[in-house]
Amino acid sequence: MKVKAIYVNLPIKDVAATRAFWTTLGFSFNEQFSDDKALCLVLNEGLIYAMLLSEPFFSGFTNRPIATGTTQVINAIEVESREKVDELVQLALDNGATRYRQGEDHGWMYYDSFADPNGHQWEIMYSDASQLPQ
Repeated sequence: MKVKAIYVNLPIKDVAATRAFWTTLGFSFNEQFSDDKALCLVLNEGLIYAMLLSEPFFSGFTNRPIATGTTQVINAIEVESREKVDELVQLALDNGATRYRQGEDHGWMYYDSFADPNGHQWEIMYSDASQLPQ
């Protein structure tokens, strides 16, 4: 089995504010799947996307209540360097994100975390498999 692409669907409160936050972090959107109810955040073109859906629109896809104030999922994304981890997390914190835990350095893996303005938790990580302990 091989998955062609992944679309993680997350509820958001404000489409415009969410677009501004992720744009400031340097991300883009697939405008073909974005409108006043939804944003298609491009995490890796052709492979990984986050569908950021206004809460009323999101509710149309489920018969369960939207989780608020809880941790349902932690989204981890890998970037190209330790410096990029620090840069993205600081940029997020400077633009409305909050820290929900301190970063960690395991030698072969380095990561830090933030909760975006909608409360979704993100880990930004860098790893170097050649540095894995034997």
